[in-house]
Amino acid sequence: KVHLVGSGGGSVQSGGSLRLSCTASGYTPRTYAMGWFRQAPGKEREGVAFIDDDGTITYAEAVKGRFTISQDNAKNTLYLQMNSLKPEDTAMYYCAADPRPSMTTVQALGVSPLFWGQGTQVTVSS
Repeated sequence: KVHLVGSGGGSVQSGGSLRLSCTASGYTPRTYAMGWFRQAPGKEREGVAFIDDDGTITYAEAVKGRFTISQDNAKNTLYLQMNSLKPEDTAMYYCAADPRPSMTTVQALGVSPLFWGQGTQVTVSS
């Protein structure tokens, strides 16, 4: 079973930066699609950034040019570097993993990724 532990959230002012980390265990790197999701109070969960098992990267339009997803397979760690943060980025951020090749495909199927981290709060003040 895949176990994910997310960390790195916090409170920053608008324009600031944070880096989220997600350490994974119980899986083989490059065989799972990985990604970051977020959910703000009163809003639906949304995908933020994904890495497919072949390395293809996808970003939500709202974060393109500001967020960067990456992974260190040697450390079994997924990262989300968030720059130029805005108040609308305030949310609980979750890392996720799925044995299917593409997180975009998982979303298109209307299902949730199989494995989730516990969430880390990001708060951006204006």
